[in-house]
Amino acid sequence: MRLVTWMDWFNQAELVPINDSRAGEIAPEVSHEDLHEAIHVVTPGGKIYRAARAFRFLGLRMPLLFPLALIMWLPGVIWLAEKFYMWVSRNRYLISKIFGCKGACAIIPARKGHDKGKG
Repeated sequence: MRLVTWMDWFNQAELVPINDSRAGEIAPEVSHEDLHEAIHVVTPGGKIYRAARAFRFLGLRMPLLFPLALIMWLPGVIWLAEKFYMWVSRNRYLISKIFGCKGACAIIPARKGHDKGKG
């Protein structure tokens, strides 16, 4: 998720890890299993977007993701994006092993102001 924080130039999002006690307070109607399955976005108005729709919502607020978000509004694209998202979600541990994400993700430093307790 550090990659998302780097793309959030205007500090539009606050990432709350699933194990953070605030996760249940922010969206009490979302089950723990659903939180494990997909990313969720809760808007200031309380609307919840999940999976690819969450990325589409965020993309409209982050310049680097904006073109992708626009494409996701084309008819049928969000359906494909949801299918792809769920495939990645179900296979994330295998994909992580293949790409060695644990080491690769470590090379992206935390952005100031996004990681609690740092700078």
